[in-house]
Amino acid sequence: MTTEGMDPDSDEFKEAALFDAIEGLRTVDPLRSASTAIVGWQKAVLIVFCVVVIGCAVWQPIATVTVLIGLCTLLYVWSMADRLVLFRRGLASGPITISDERARAVPDSELPAYTILVPAYNEPEVVADLIGAMGALEYPAEKLQVLLLLEADDDVTINAAQACGDVDTITIVLVPPADPRTKPKACNYGLHLATGDIVTIYDAEDLPDPLQLRRVVVAFAEGDDTIACVQAKLAFHNGRQNLLCGWFTADYGLWFGYLLPGLMRSKSPIPLGGTSNHLRRSVLREIGAWDPFNVTEDADLGVRIAETGYRTAVIDSVTLEEANSDHINWIRQRSRWYKGYLQTWLVHVRRPVTLWKAIGTVGFIRFTLLLMGTPIIACLNLIFWLITVMWFLGQPAFIEEVFPWYIYFPALISLIFGNGATIYMNLIAIREDDRPDLLVPVLTVPVYWVMMSIASAKGCYQLIRNPSYWEKTFHGLSVKTDVNPDDPATEAGNAQ
Repeated sequence: MTTEGMDPDSDEFKEAALFDAIEGLRTVDPLRSASTAIVGWQKAVLIVFCVVVIGCAVWQPIATVTVLIGLCTLLYVWSMADRLVLFRRGLASGPITISDERARAVPDSELPAYTILVPAYNEPEVVADLIGAMGALEYPAEKLQVLLLLEADDDVTINAAQACGDVDTITIVLVPPADPRTKPKACNYGLHLATGDIVTIYDAEDLPDPLQLRRVVVAFAEGDDTIACVQAKLAFHNGRQNLLCGWFTADYGLWFGYLLPGLMRSKSPIPLGGTSNHLRRSVLREIGAWDPFNVTEDADLGVRIAETGYRTAVIDSVTLEEANSDHINWIRQRSRWYKGYLQTWLVHVRRPVTLWKAIGTVGFIRFTLLLMGTPIIACLNLIFWLITVMWFLGQPAFIEEVFPWYIYFPALISLIFGNGATIYMNLIAIREDDRPDLLVPVLTVPVYWVMMSIASAKGCYQLIRNPSYWEKTFHGLSVKTDVNPDDPATEAGNAQ
């Protein structure tokens, strides 16, 4: 439904915008929507696979388990080899760098209109941070629109926002309450009010580099018309708060600093970060905006960008976020991410030939390894760790039977080389980023992997029971331990 020409304060506008925010993508192309987790033919394939595996297990149990372990080992080896390739490319090339001088050289008159969407729900404690961060952005106020998207029945956050006083560049938008209660639904609603040529998302607690918008404008101007999105790097301002924050910080440093830039050099889809992805509004509209039923709408949007022939660039501009310092809160967040990765994979393999033609064979395999392989491998880790413990405790005969030499040695290589390579990549990343404070988290990262596996198992379970449920991540628990007053990326925090 179109809202063009309607009064934004009218009930007619609100009804039309809300309908489109929820039903837009599902109405235009139901197969692109995660509102149905698994479609008919996917259910049929899954049922047939389970029947075949169970039948083979009854007929030849040892041979069946051996084949399954062999397939899992292949997935492990292939996934790790691909990550090493991406890391090597990212290490060699890195993200696109736009200097402060080039960013400031663009005259204000030539800067495009910009819209920032800030969805927040039940987050009164971080609203004040938003005002400081937006006030620190070096962008002409007359060309900057900031929409704070709040659920109309979220009284505590609304009251906190209103108590901060009038801010010329921030407009409070009340999204009519309706299911699904998700971030992408709120962003879709806000998109109907957006006036900028470029649209980005920040979380309310984010502290973006003050020159980030200008750097993005330069990146778009110097790139070609196929670039639909510019992703900034995400990092944490409380990486030293505790060991969990250190693990999370090292994880993000490797992902945004090296693996995503490695992906940028290929036709492979880039799973976008939850914030600081800057999009051409015209392209965003063209590809259907965000899927309100997908709990990692950013990863889904990144795949759709690649599928429709566009590209994503990664720039060396940092947005500081709050790392989860609470273990339970972290598992809630990570389980949602894993569930969303599987949602996204299931949605986009509904038309496998179309996707394969769009991104190529390597891109299709990499898309599968990242979005399906990442959560599945995390789940499988629990099983293989249990097998390893059982072997060392008692060496049961059945383990020796299901690990013949041609399975055992690749699995052993995967165990030693794969784990070692992951720690090695993290060590190189923290060395390149000059973060010696992360050495202990990197060397103790296997404990973090256990948490990942628990979160993945939880996410897989939720995919079956409640696929579009958005498990809330609570903010405002941090201590800003990494804020450096001489770092331009943290000036927004100092402006508070």
